[in-house]
Parts: sequence; structure tokens; C-alpha cells
Amino acid sequence: MTRREWLRRAAGTVVAAGLPALFGRRAGALAKRRHGNPDNITGRGSLASRAAARGMLAGAAVDTRLLRTDDTYRQVLAEQYNILVGENCMKFGATQPRPETYYFNDADGLVSFAESNGMKVRGHNFVWHEALPEWFAGTVTKENAEKILVDHIMTVGGRFKGRIHSWDVVNEAIWIPDGRPDGLRSSSPWFQMLGPDYIDFAYRTAREADPKALLTYNDYGIEYDNGEEAKKRAAVLDLLKRMKAAGTPIDALGVQSHLNAASTSGFGSGLRELLDGARSLGLQVFVTELDVKDDGLEVDDVAKRDEAVAGVYRDYLGRMLEGREVKAVLTWGVSDAHTWLNGAKWREKHPDREQRPLPFDDQYSPTPAFFALRESFDNAKRR
Repeated sequence: MTRREWLRRAAGTVVAAGLPALFGRRAGALAKRRHGNPDNITGRGSLASRAAARGMLAGAAVDTRLLRTDDTYRQVLAEQYNILVGENCMKFGATQPRPETYYFNDADGLVSFAESNGMKVRGHNFVWHEALPEWFAGTVTKENAEKILVDHIMTVGGRFKGRIHSWDVVNEAIWIPDGRPDGLRSSSPWFQMLGPDYIDFAYRTAREADPKALLTYNDYGIEYDNGEEAKKRAAVLDLLKRMKAAGTPIDALGVQSHLNAASTSGFGSGLRELLDGARSLGLQVFVTELDVKDDGLEVDDVAKRDEAVAGVYRDYLGRMLEGREVKAVLTWGVSDAHTWLNGAKWREKHPDREQRPLPFDDQYSPTPAFFALRESFDNAKRR
């Protein structure tokens, strides 16, 4: 298949006004049966429509392999979301497989599909201690790290300049176990080669590469009210304050939101303090990678597990959307069939049980999490 053919097939001809009826009929019938809800889940009943009614964006992380090959997957994306993010296609290793070679086919396909369906795109991510190319460890040194980082951000960011809603410029820079007073992840290769200033340097470079994109700091493990996450939450806020005080260009905080249906911790004052702190710094907030694992639930009944997962969606988003800071909510994936939580290690240990963390099941029918997510949009204040 040529690149031109791939892009044409990836973008497709899917538009909301002309989608096949199969998904709407099947999902709508299932919704009525499970929830007694006469609403269709498409059109005005979609996640995108309900989010937009409150001035928000509803989105999901995209597997570009499925984008190329699965018609129903493309259909659900076009019907349900108004912002997309690549699971892997814009990461360092994916976009720069060799020191002097860039690969953009998958990222181009994602952006083309989104634009052809009136969607926005998040970029994920420029700087992370993981997902680096194989050549990185033997090539990047303290002497050339700055140049390599600049070249990467300017090349990738420049390719999509003006077409990206927001970039996760630095991902997961806080790691309390490394023992630094400021909480920074000193084990990151970027920290080891460039020191703590790599963070501010990356943001300034990203602003030059794409002045219109909202520059975001993205992290996980800052959602629950417990001692461990409270420490990380405080370190994240301190980092954001230092960046703002230094004049570093940053526009948003991304809260990944990988949650656990079996957690004994709740969402309370700590999360509120995080959101208030971000707002006081003039930052928007995005829920960037929402899913709810159910591996710790000691129950096999699917309906009970689904309701537990939906309850976490409802509780968490009820707290997150209380104010007006959160402008977008994205789940990390679309269907339970392709969630990272059901990876090879999980399937090997649990061949008869799949986790169900997302708004759609393995047949692309809406789960209780879908309705909890939609209800959360409905209950949110207008942005």
C-alpha cells in the first residue's frame, strides 16, 4: 500500500451525518436494554455532543493500526469524540526510529483523520524517560543531548505546527522514590544528561516549534487522597509554580487518571487543591488518559464489575468537573478489546477474564462507564 493510499484509507470518508446504521442500532438497543434510556448514543447523545454542550472536549487515545484496518473503530471515533491523541505514534521512538530519520506515516494518518472529521488532536509526547528509540542509549551524550532534543522537538512540532490543540511537552518528570527534595525524576536520561533545566528548555523549544499549541505537563498518580499521592501532587504543583515563576511557557496540566476500581482511597480535598492550584497559576486542566482497571475486584460477575468501574468514573469526574478548570476528558483507548490493561501478561495469567476499563466493550457496545462519563458531562458547569 502506498503512503497516499494509506492516508486516504485512514482518513476515510466518515462524517457524522452519514455513518452506517449498524453501530447506532446495536449500541442504541443495548443502551435501552441495560439502562432503560430511550436516548440514542449517537448525534446529540454522543460523548462529543454532551461535552461540547458544556464547552468541553471528549476524546480518546487512538491505536493507529486499528485506525487503518477497523471500519467500526473509525466509525466510533468519528461519532463519539471531538479530540484524539495517539497512543504511540507521536512519541520519540515512533517518530525518530534512527538518528537522522523521521517517520510520520502513522501520525500523519491520525491528524488527517481528525481534521477530516472536524476533530482536534493532542500531541503526546516530546520528552519522556520511556518510549525512546533503540539508538538513544548509545548515541545521546551530555555533549549532544541538547542538540538532539531541539532537533526532535522542532522537527516533530514543526511538522504539525498550527494543527495540534495541545502538546504533552514533558511527561512524568516527578518521581518521589528518587529522593530529590524537588521530587524530580533524577533517573530520567534527560535529567542525567542535561540536569533539571531540561524541563524549562523543552517548553521554550516547544513554544518556538508551535506557538499556538497549548503546552502541557502530564503526570499520573496524583488523583487519590492518600499519603503517597499527596507527596507527588505537591511536587507537581511546586514544579508548575517554579516554571511559572521562571517565565517558562506552560498552559495546562494533564492529569492522566489511570484509576483503580478496588482502591480504598477516595477523591477529595487533595484533588481539589491540585485543581485550585492549577487554576491559580492560570493553567487549564485536561484529563488525559482516563481508564479504570478492575483487576483487584474479587468478583467475576461482569455486570457487577462494570457497575463498580462506572461508579469510579462517576465519583472521579464528579470531583474533577466541579469547577471550570477541566476543559477536556480523554480515555486511554476506546474499546475494552484493545486496552493496554489487557496486554499479553494479563492475558497469560487471566485467560478467562478481561478487564473492562473503557466506555465501549469488545463489541463496541456502550458499557456503564459510557453512561457515567456522559452523565458527568451533563452535570458539569458550562465552561
